[in-house]
Amino acid sequence: MAAADRDRFTDHVASSGFSRDPGAALWHFFDMAKLNSAQIKAALPRVPAWKKNDATICRTYAFKDFLAAMKFVNRAARLAEKACHHPDIDIRWNRVTLALSTHDEGGLTEKDFALAGKLDQAAEKT
Repeated sequence: MAAADRDRFTDHVASSGFSRDPGAALWHFFDMAKLNSAQIKAALPRVPAWKKNDATICRTYAFKDFLAAMKFVNRAARLAEKACHHPDIDIRWNRVTLALSTHDEGGLTEKDFALAGKLDQAAEKT
């Protein structure tokens, strides 16, 4: 990792308040290769509730009420910040729709599928 990237990472971790383990999200500072269609097809079964939509994967979660939905959104925000990878979020009362894509790469990367799996785990705890 270049010194400038390491400094940016250290500053991010220090200011975010989300991670005490600076190495936890380290791999997110390296370029991720855009996945080809065969790789995407192979990755989708790891997150079966997510659907591919053009250059994104999307999922809608349903919760018992608005407060439970917001609790999940706050968990999702912490995970996203820790991963330095942020989903598009749409909140409609008890439904939360997330869309993931690696915009820097112009499509889907392993970052998207890794975060999708963590978001699914967070939803199970809500």
